[in-house]
Amino acid sequence: MTEYKHTLNLPKTGFPMKANLAQREPGMLKRWDQEQVYQQIRTARAGRDKFILHDGPPYANGDIHLGHALNKILKDIVVKSHTLDGFDCPYVPGWDCHGLPIEHKVETKIGKAGVKVDYKTFRQKCREYALRQVDGQRKDFIRLGVFGDWGNPYLTINFKTEADTIRALGKITENGHLVRGFKPVYWSVVGGSALAEAEVEYQDKVSYSIDVRFSVVDEAAFVAAAGGGVGEGPLSVVIWTTTPWTLPSNQAVALHPELEYVIVQCTSDGFKERLVVARELLESAMARIEVEDYEVLATVKGAALEHLALQHPFYDVQVPVILGEHVTTETGTGAVHTAPDHGPDDFVIGKAYGLGTLHRVDENGTFSASTELFAGEHVYKVDAKVVEVLKERGKLAAEGRLNHSFPHCWRTKTPLIYRATPQWFISMTSNNLVDKVKQEVANVQWTPDWGQARMNAMLDSSPDWCISRQRTWGVPIVLFVNKDSQELHPRTAELIEQVALKVEQEGMDVWFESGPEDWLDAEEAADYTKVTDTLDVWFDSGVTHYSVLKQRPDLAYPADLYLEGSDQHRGWFQSSLKTSMAINGEAPYKGVLTHGFTVDAQGRKQSKSLGNVVSPQKVINELGADVLRLWVSATDFSAEMTCTDDILKQVADSYRRIRNTMRYLLSGLGDFDAAVDMVPAAELVALDHWALDRAASLQEEIQGLYETYQFHLIYQKLHNFCSIDMGSFYLDVLKDRLYTCKTDGHARRSAQTALYHLTEAMVRWITPILSFTADEIWSFMPGERSESVFTLEWYQQLPQLGDSRMDADFWRQVMAVKTAVNKELEAARVGGAIGGSLNAEVTLYCSDELQQLVAALADELRFVLITSKAAVEPFEENQGNATEVPGLRVLVKASAEAKCSRCWHHREDVGSDAAHPEICIRCVDNIEGTGEQRQYA
Repeated sequence: MTEYKHTLNLPKTGFPMKANLAQREPGMLKRWDQEQVYQQIRTARAGRDKFILHDGPPYANGDIHLGHALNKILKDIVVKSHTLDGFDCPYVPGWDCHGLPIEHKVETKIGKAGVKVDYKTFRQKCREYALRQVDGQRKDFIRLGVFGDWGNPYLTINFKTEADTIRALGKITENGHLVRGFKPVYWSVVGGSALAEAEVEYQDKVSYSIDVRFSVVDEAAFVAAAGGGVGEGPLSVVIWTTTPWTLPSNQAVALHPELEYVIVQCTSDGFKERLVVARELLESAMARIEVEDYEVLATVKGAALEHLALQHPFYDVQVPVILGEHVTTETGTGAVHTAPDHGPDDFVIGKAYGLGTLHRVDENGTFSASTELFAGEHVYKVDAKVVEVLKERGKLAAEGRLNHSFPHCWRTKTPLIYRATPQWFISMTSNNLVDKVKQEVANVQWTPDWGQARMNAMLDSSPDWCISRQRTWGVPIVLFVNKDSQELHPRTAELIEQVALKVEQEGMDVWFESGPEDWLDAEEAADYTKVTDTLDVWFDSGVTHYSVLKQRPDLAYPADLYLEGSDQHRGWFQSSLKTSMAINGEAPYKGVLTHGFTVDAQGRKQSKSLGNVVSPQKVINELGADVLRLWVSATDFSAEMTCTDDILKQVADSYRRIRNTMRYLLSGLGDFDAAVDMVPAAELVALDHWALDRAASLQEEIQGLYETYQFHLIYQKLHNFCSIDMGSFYLDVLKDRLYTCKTDGHARRSAQTALYHLTEAMVRWITPILSFTADEIWSFMPGERSESVFTLEWYQQLPQLGDSRMDADFWRQVMAVKTAVNKELEAARVGGAIGGSLNAEVTLYCSDELQQLVAALADELRFVLITSKAAVEPFEENQGNATEVPGLRVLVKASAEAKCSRCWHHREDVGSDAAHPEICIRCVDNIEGTGEQRQYA
C-alpha cells in the first residue's frame, strides 16, 4: 500500500492551539516594554490628527477591582481602534492622590496630624502612601494589556499639577465665580469636613420618626386667626421629624402659606388637647398619634398664622411661625421644624426671616458646652436622649422608626449631617454660570444619548459647589482675606501666581508652612488672614482639563472623549464641565461615554460584603487578560454588566473559537510567499472571492461599530463570522482544495491568497480587544512586516465582488442549501446509512429557480456540499426528504464507488491509473500533473 500522506498539504503552523494566556502574557508585556511599543506607536502616528481620550483619575487607594479593569479596558479599546483609524492617540493615565481616605489610612499608621505627628510629616507620609498605591495599581493596569504613558502619568500630587490646580482656582476667581458663603453643607462628622454633592451616596438607614408638640403661646390670638373653634385643652402645632438631634437648634416652625390647616379636638392619654396639622395629612397624623376620635374645630390657611409664637418643646425659648414654599404634604404634618444650622431650605427661609445660626454642633459632631441638656453629646447618639426629654415634658406626640434612604459619605460610608459653616463656593448663579453650563450640554455628544438628560437633571438640582475642605492632605486654597471687610486681597491674581510658582518648585508645603508675612509686606500682613482650607478633591480632578490637557504638549484641549462610569454625571463629568465653563466658557470634552456597573447574576452590585466579587487579578491568573478583555467587549456597557464565573467560561469558549479560526488561517500559509504566490483578485476561485468580499463588508461594519463604541456588536459579528461564515462554511469547504490540490497550483494558491488577506484583516479587527492574541498572531504571519501589530491601520486590500453573478446573495442561498443538506447527511449518518459525508452521494431535487442557482457550481457543487457526488434534478414532490429551504428536497445514499486513499472521496475513477491503483485521477493530477482546475469552490 502506497503512503500518500507526504503528498498532502497538511496544515502547519507554530501558532499553538492552546493559548496558555495566563502564562504567556507576562512575557509579552516584558517584550513590549523592552521594545518600547508605546513609543513605536507614537512615532508611527507623529504628525497625524490627534484623538484625545482624557483619563478620569482613579483614586490612589487599594487594589483595583473589576470596575477599574472594565473602565481601563474600554478606554484601551477606544484608543487602539482610533489608532487603527490613523489617529495619533496618546493615552496619559492619571491618579487622584489627595483626600480623606488617604488621610484615614495614614492616621491609622502614624496618628492624627497635629496631635501625634506634625502636619508637614503627616503630608509627606500621605504622599508616600499615595505613590505606593499608584505603583500597585499601575502594575495591574499594565497587566490588562492597556497601553499608555505609564512612565509619565499625571498625578494630582505632582508639584506642577498642584501648581496648575492653584492657577485654575485663580482663573475661576478672576472670572467672578468664586464666592465665600455661610450656609449649611453636607458635613462628615467622621472626616471633620464639608462634602460636595458628588461625594454623597445614599444608603438605607433606620431613623427615629417622631411627632412633636410645639405649644401655642397666645392661644386666643391663634384661635382668632383661625376664625374660631375654641375647644378644650392645650393647643399645639405638631411637627414631624426624622432628625431629633436637630431640635436643640430649632428656631421656627414653617407652614405653607396656601395650605389649609385644621385645629383638631381630640383626647390623648386621657387628656383633652387641640392639635394643628395640615388638612391633607390629618388622617395619617392621627393614626401615628393613635387617636381614633377627633373633631375638626376650625380650618385656616397657613398665611393667617404667620409670626404667631410657639414654645420650644424643651427650651425656655419662643419660636415664630414662618411661611415657606418648601413645605409639602408628601409626609409628616405639614408643619416643618426649622433649624437654619442644619438644612439648606431652613437656612434660606431663616435668612428671609432674620434668623441666624446657633453653632451648637462642632466639626466632630459634638454639641458645644453651652448647649443646654445635651452638652458634649454626639449627634449620632443623642436622638434617644432628645426623645426621652420630649417624653418627660409631655411634648412627644408619637414615636416610631423609619427605614429610609439617607445621605452617607461615599468614602467613610457614615451618615452625613447638614452643618452651617463658612465655606468657599463656585457660585452657579453668579454670571449665570448654571445657565451657560446647561446650554453647553447640548453641544456634547453623549453616549448613550440618555447621558444628556441625566446631566441636565443633575444640573437642574445643582446648588452652589462647596469646594473648600477642612483637611490636612489637599491642595491649599491660596487666598488672603481682609480681617475687617472679609474681602479678597486686591492683588489676588498676582499672589496666586506667586504661590503657584513656589509650589511648582517645592510642593504645597510652602503654603501650609508659611504665614501672611511671607507673601505680603508687614503692613498688609497684619490686615489679612491666610485661608487654611484645602480644595475638594473633585476640584483637583475637575480641573485636569487645565492642569493636564493644556499643559502637556502630547495632549490637546478640549478632549475628544471622557469615558467613565455612569455615576460620574454627578462627579467628574460635572466637576470638569463646571470648571471648564468657569475658566474657558466651553466644555472640556467633545464627547462623553458612560458605562454601567458590574453586577452578579442576581443583578446585585458586586461588593466584598456580599461575597459576589469577581477579582480581575484572579481572572487574569486563571484565564488570561485577553479573556477578561473579550468579556468587556462582549457585554453591552450602556447598562449594568453581569460578570460571573460561568459567564467568563462561556467567554473563554468564544475566545477559543476565534483563536482556532486564526490558527486555521495561519496553518494554511506555511509555504505561502505573498510576493510570489499572490493570486490577483480577478483570477480568484469564486468562493475565495466571496470570502474576501464578505470580510470587506464585515470590516466596514466593524469600523463603524468601533467608531460608535458598540463593542458588543463587534464581538457578536466576529463570533458569528468565525463560527458560521468561516467555520461552518468557507473553511469547511476549503479543506479539500487546500490539502489535496497541487501545492503550487492555482486552485491552492487562490485559497492561500484568501487566507492571507483574511488573516491580515482579522488580526487588525481583534487588535483593540484581544491585544495579546493579535500580537502573537502577528509573530507567526508569513513575510516581512512591521515590528508591531499595534502600529497598523485598517487593511485596505480586501477585494470586493462588484457585479459578479456569484454575488453575496448567491452564496447566502448556497449556504442555506448546504445547511439543509448537512441535516440530511447527519440524519443518514445517525441512521447508519452512511459513515462520513464523503461516504455519501446526494441528489438535490430543486425548483427551477433553485436548480439554476446550484447548477451554476457545476461539478464543484460536490466540493461545497463535501460529498463524493452531487446531482441536481427537477423538483419532485415524492423524491427525497423535504427541507427548510423552499423548493428543495434531498436524497442521500451511500456511494458504491471505491474510496480514494488520498482525498477520501468515493469515485468511479479510483485505480484508473495503474501506477496509482488506490487513488482517483484528480489526485494523480494533483501529484504528478498540472493540478486540477477550480473555478467556483
